[in-house]
Amino acid sequence: MTGGAGTICRVQVEALVLLGANAALIGRRQAQTEQAAREIAELRPGAKVLGVGNVDVRNVGSLKDAVDKTVQELGRIDYVIAGAAGNFLSNFGNLSANAFKSVIDIDLLGSYNTAKATFEELRRNKGHIIFVTATLHYYGLPMQAHASAAKAGVDSLMRTLAVELGPLGIRSNAVAPGPIDATEGLDRLMPENMRKRALEKVPLQRLGSTQDIADATVFLLSPASGFITGTVTVVDGGAWQTGGISTSEEVYPKQVTMLNKGDQKI
Repeated sequence: MTGGAGTICRVQVEALVLLGANAALIGRRQAQTEQAAREIAELRPGAKVLGVGNVDVRNVGSLKDAVDKTVQELGRIDYVIAGAAGNFLSNFGNLSANAFKSVIDIDLLGSYNTAKATFEELRRNKGHIIFVTATLHYYGLPMQAHASAAKAGVDSLMRTLAVELGPLGIRSNAVAPGPIDATEGLDRLMPENMRKRALEKVPLQRLGSTQDIADATVFLLSPASGFITGTVTVVDGGAWQTGGISTSEEVYPKQVTMLNKGDQKI
């Protein structure tokens, strides 16, 4: 699990470990990744949970080393979750080419590298890869050109892998979280004062929870979804059907127009 020490990804791993899986958490921050692994291992007697830090998903060699360590310690890899991601708010006029590339590299290239590094294990064990994506790119969302482009690419990659790797017995799917409460992403992208208005656009009239994402993940990795591949499971309370919840009513068009009058960052 790349990004395994993050709020959403960690709960995905916790759910799987509670159901009997062993796991390897892959992350950039070594101390945080190792600590999360130790805490998750305590959820089930006998659970083996590795914390593999100092891994940059933008470097396929770094991921391959993590794969080798995982196989050495756990014996095999059956399931892969590509969850590493980066995001921030920025309008186009102030979004530098380097900043745009950074998110593309972490989200899209990182997802490709994760699939590439684990491919032999997935083929050997007829495994399943799940990409953690988003709903940002389902509509034009201000301040999110970088993340929207990256996640659209992840969805496309997932579908291509489902078609190409299906004959090998490998399944490829995605989970697309919507507004998930108590997460770093929501705190960064939607300040507290914007949430009441945003909730009016969620048909189920609540924010999601990390457990909602974990439950969808458990379903996709279970025999109940054995004939499902090439799909995106949207977990957002129906928000994307109503245009999605976003900060757009607060920042568009007034603030976006104002920001775009500034000097463009190259």
